[in-house]
This record gives sequence, structure tokens and C-alpha cells, in this order.
Amino acid sequence: MFSILIPTWNNLPYLKLCVDSIRRHSAFEHEILVHVNDGSDGTLDWVREQGIRHTWSKGNVGVCLAVNDVARLASHEWVLFMNDDMFCTPGWDSAFVDALREIGEAPAYLASQIIEPTDTGNSLVTVAHFGTGPADFNEAGLLEFAAKMNTADRNGIALQPTLVSRELWLRVGGYSIEFGPGMSSDDDFLMKLWLVGCRTFRSVGKSRIYHFGCRTTGRIRRNRGGREFLMKWGVTQRDFKYNYMARTADAAPGTLPNVPRPNFVSRLKRVIYAFGLYPTQDLEAWEPDLPAQLQHTASLTQSATPRQSSR
Repeated sequence: MFSILIPTWNNLPYLKLCVDSIRRHSAFEHEILVHVNDGSDGTLDWVREQGIRHTWSKGNVGVCLAVNDVARLASHEWVLFMNDDMFCTPGWDSAFVDALREIGEAPAYLASQIIEPTDTGNSLVTVAHFGTGPADFNEAGLLEFAAKMNTADRNGIALQPTLVSRELWLRVGGYSIEFGPGMSSDDDFLMKLWLVGCRTFRSVGKSRIYHFGCRTTGRIRRNRGGREFLMKWGVTQRDFKYNYMARTADAAPGTLPNVPRPNFVSRLKRVIYAFGLYPTQDLEAWEPDLPAQLQHTASLTQSATPRQSSR
């Protein structure tokens, strides 16, 4: 049904929980694909023992490169990008399938209703504490809570995990590596979807996933994603989310511009940012020798015989 892409960086206890929840709580058979960053904590050995198809990099190449790398293994028509610190509850995938059947052939971005243990100020997330990690995880309590939830679908918003068609993923080229190690890469992906005509951005209420939260981002040097987004697209993330994506919830078809136009605040901020350092400096500051971390396996293994002229 889905090709589930999971990038991970020395987070083995969480990854085990995530994979176990997919296997036990899915209504359909899915393809689990993992990109292992480093893997020196035993992750690389574990995915090999489990027979999980995977890609691997010597160091942490960030979420954008990692998810793109493993996406090339995807064989199903629907691609789902999931964090390794997420736990699926029963019905998570069947709710997606029901939503896709309702939507039909229109391009769409679907996400789950996220449950998190701490209040981060995100009003779109359900706050309920069932543990901050594998050591204190209360699975029974979570499953009982999730089964009683009555959350409706919400349009015009984007959460995680990310479900799109494989066609749509390839059409926009997946995640943009200039946002490495990953801050604001989700919003950049949404903008690319917008440009190719996606106008359905929906959180599916019956797809409920627990997110332990920020198990990887707290260990990295963050890029200035908001600045990079604005310098690339000319609009701020807030401008795009509230003046374009959010309006898809009630706007009549064809009434929103195909290319977002910056408001005054976006224009002013872009001028100010233009005097700063170049956006991709963040890449160098995070990992000065990124190519050395990557594995390059493509080669010409078959003999190449020139075609004979038909003359």
C-alpha cells in the first residue's frame, strides 16, 4: 500500500518502537524503508538483521538527503515520510485510505492527527502525556486514549507524517537539499507541491500518531530555514501558510494564484536578508565535507556495446 520512508540517526530504541507499531497496528501491508545516518549505535546491524531495505551514509547527512536517498527504493504508488520517533495507533493507515478514496485523483498532501507529550504551543497538536521515550512509554494508555478521540479532518493545514503519491513526490523532486540538515524543508516541500497544483492539504482526524518529539533536531546545528525559504521563494513561511495554504480550506477552486505573490512584509524582509550571508552557508557550517559522508554505488556494470549502424 504505502512506501514508508524513515530517516534515522543513532536513535535505535525509538526506531524499533516505530517499526513495531507499523507492523502491529497497520490494516494494510506496507513497505518499510529506512535511511541509516551513521548507525554506529547498532541501527545498521539491526535493520540488516530485520531484513529492512535501507540506504546508509557514513555520517548524518540530514533529513533532506536521507529521505531522498531512501525514496529511490520506493516501489508503491503512495509515499509516506515518517519520523523515527513516531508511534502509529490502530487505524492510522485505513483512515488515510478512506480519505484518498474520497479525494479521488486530485493531487493531495495528507497528514495525521499528532499526539505529543508536551505542550509546544502548536494548537494543531493534541497534548497528552504517555511518555517521552521508550523507557517510560505507556502504550496501553495511549491506545485507550487514541481510540476515544473524536478529531475531525481539517483542511488547509500540514502536519506529519507526510503522505503524497509517488508521482507527486517525483514531480517536485522530493526534499530540497539546500535546506539541510532540515529546518523549513517541510514548508519548502509544500511550496513545491503548490506550484504543481496541489490544493488539498489535510490532517486526517482518524489517523492518530504519537510523536515523542525532537529526538534528532535537538542534536544538530540548525540551519536558518526561515531565511532560506524567503530568499528562495520571495515570501515568508507565515505569508505562504496563512495567505495561501490555509485559504484552501474554504476558497473556491481556481481563485487562488498558482504562484504566491509576496506581501509587503515579505518584500521588506527579503531586502533586509539580502545584505546578510548567503543562505547555503548553513550547509558548510553544519557539515563542511558532506560528500565524504555519502555512499555512491552507481556504476556501469554491464558491457556497453555500441549499436551497429543500420546503413
